[in-house]
This record gives sequence, C-alpha cells and structure tokens, in this order.
Amino acid sequence: MRTAARIRPKNKVELAKMRESGRIVGEILAAVTAMIKPGVTPLELDEFAEGHIRGRGAKPSFKGYHGFPKSLCISVNEEVVHGIPGRRPLVDGDVVTVDCGAILDGWHGDAARTYAVGAVEPESLELLRVCEGALMAGVAEMRPSRKLGDVSRAVEAFVKRESSFSVVRQYVGHGIGRALHEEPQVPNYYEPGFPFSELVLEVGHVFAIEPMVNAGTHDVRVLDDLWTVVTADGRRSAHFEHTVAVTEDGPQLLTLP
Repeated sequence: MRTAARIRPKNKVELAKMRESGRIVGEILAAVTAMIKPGVTPLELDEFAEGHIRGRGAKPSFKGYHGFPKSLCISVNEEVVHGIPGRRPLVDGDVVTVDCGAILDGWHGDAARTYAVGAVEPESLELLRVCEGALMAGVAEMRPSRKLGDVSRAVEAFVKRESSFSVVRQYVGHGIGRALHEEPQVPNYYEPGFPFSELVLEVGHVFAIEPMVNAGTHDVRVLDDLWTVVTADGRRSAHFEHTVAVTEDGPQLLTLP
C-alpha cells in the first residue's frame, strides 16, 4: 500500500499549467451545452471537441489512451462511462454524458457533465441534480487538513440523503497531473481502510472528483467493445466531474471555461 508521502502536491507553476489545460476542457463542455439537441450525433460532438482542443495547441487526453479511438467519451442513457462516440443521433428524452480530457504542455485536465436532451422525464432530471450535487459536496471537502476519505464520505452521503439512487463502486476518481490517471484513487463511497483514505490534503493536491450515480443498482458491466460500461439493470446513469486543486482559500475548480 502506498503512503500519503508519495502524493506530491503541485507547485504554483504546475497548478497554473493545469489551469490552462483545464480551461480548454471547460470551454468544450460549455460549448456542448448549446450543441446538445435531438438529431446531433456523438460523433459530431467528438469532431468538434478534437478540433477545439487542437486549435488551442493541445492534444486530446483520451484519443489513443490504451487504444481508445476517440477524443471524447460519450455515454447515453444506461451507459455509465467510456462510451465510444458513434453515428446514432440523440433523441428527445435522452441523457448524455460528455467526458473530456486535454493535454497542454504535458499537463492534463479532465471533466465530465451529463446533459438532458430535449424534454426529459422527471426521474432523469433528478438523477442529474443529485449527481452534480454529490460532486459539489465532494469538492467542498477539498481543503487543507481534511482527509481524502472525507471527500468520498461527502459524495456518498449526499446521494443517500437526497435520493434512492446508488453510487457506482467499480469506477472512481483519481489523481491527475502529468499523467491522466495518477495516485490516489478517489472512491465515491467511504470504506475504512481504503488506500489513501487517511491521506491528509495539502495545498497543491489535485484530484479528478467524479461521482457516477445510477437510478437503480450500482452494479455495472462492460459491453463487447471492451470500453462502454453500462448499468447492470438497464436503468439510467449520470456522471459529473471536475479537476480540483486544494488551495489555501479552499477548493479551486481547474476545469471551468
């Protein structure tokens, strides 16, 4: 098991670089808000994102990562994470998650958001509200002298307090910096003894906080494409994520536009 001493905080110069890569990601997720509508295809969103990333002098974090073929992960309805953008148009009533990563000058930014497509039924809107609220509850714990387990506890507690939905346990948040995925893992549930749960947060720690919340069971499975993760019961899922830095003044979202 690794110790807290191995999680090196980023310095001010490194945080500034991560803010630049994160800003590119935030710009894409903001622009996608206006693009999400019935008839648009995930592939069109992916092509827009890649063009924007490269136009800003950066590279997509996801394209080619362990063989992933696209620049965005786009997951629709019961798809939880890692959906491969394709040509099937979105339809009225869908929910769609756009997960984006960008590398600029060797530093990564990573964020995700779930959007409603047209008129969406109330349970799905509530699912989105709860998942985003859980993200912000976790972000609020990203302060000096808090423990990493406090972040996990806050995410899980929000979901339980606000709903009967379930937190995905097989996929978690993560450290981020020069690599897309760094130690530590950041679960969206609290489990005593989980590696790094006792890590004391310091100024300069940067983590991707990303709750995934399912309308039904927390169980998931992977499709035959070996990427797309779906809910085991076919019910819908939501996913919200920000890259977050611990600062002297509290948490800073690095992936805002």
